[in-house]
Amino acid sequence: MSTADQLVPAVSERPEPRLISIIARKELRDAIRSKWFWLWAGSFGVLAAVLANIALPGSQVAEFGNFGRSAASLVALVQIIIPLMGLTLGAQSLAGQRESGAMRFLLSHPVSRTEAFWGTFAGLAIALLATSAAGFGAAGLVTGLQGGGASAASFVRIAVLTWVLAVSMLGVGMLVSTFTNRAGAALGTAVFVWLALTFLGDIGIMGTSVATDLPVSALFFAALANPVEAFRLASLTAFSGSLDVLGPAGTYAIDRLGDKLDLVLLATTALWAVVPAALASIRFSRSKDL
Repeated sequence: MSTADQLVPAVSERPEPRLISIIARKELRDAIRSKWFWLWAGSFGVLAAVLANIALPGSQVAEFGNFGRSAASLVALVQIIIPLMGLTLGAQSLAGQRESGAMRFLLSHPVSRTEAFWGTFAGLAIALLATSAAGFGAAGLVTGLQGGGASAASFVRIAVLTWVLAVSMLGVGMLVSTFTNRAGAALGTAVFVWLALTFLGDIGIMGTSVATDLPVSALFFAALANPVEAFRLASLTAFSGSLDVLGPAGTYAIDRLGDKLDLVLLATTALWAVVPAALASIRFSRSKDL
């Protein structure tokens, strides 16, 4: 029997919600005490408020209904900040705890790996929810004070989609974290993934479509395969009601999917929130590294 096996006591195969909740509260407290959490939350809140303030004058943007520039600016901000936030938090979570010995200490108690994983995930997801709420709360306050007239339902929908994107990126980051015991290596990989999803993905798709005459249908499905692009598509339907602004790919989606388009986009973003985290949980629960 290995040393790792000796350190982990026998625990119930079925995860206990009580233990997951305890670990989640501990992770949330740790996140709140972290200067990085306040830096992320403060930066996102300030930038969201500033963008809303700058975008409101002059107001409505053609083809974007009543939402105006503030919504379009917020979506662009979210595409940059939120994926980086979720990926870095997730990447440093498990790898950082294993590097510091905190995971070894936790698993020396009657806690299963599944409980440890989902407790960590839940705590960080709640911390990301607080960050997203702070940013959109600041933007909503500025919009309301200046009489922006944005649709409350659409605004809330984009805020919820932002949190779903954050959870998706948290899951991807934690999946990265299961492949290494070093926080630095996990963080470096997470930054590379962020660059690939946020910048290289969009540019790469456009470049490939030009070079290879990629079909319009392939462009649309390639966008769905990228969680950041899936978020953008779902957000566009919230305040424009149409993807025509995206050109041929948007027109293809509307023609082929019709009324089902919104459901497909929401289902895609939901899958991105679940699948990476589930894969990370399976890998972590089968690992013997502490």
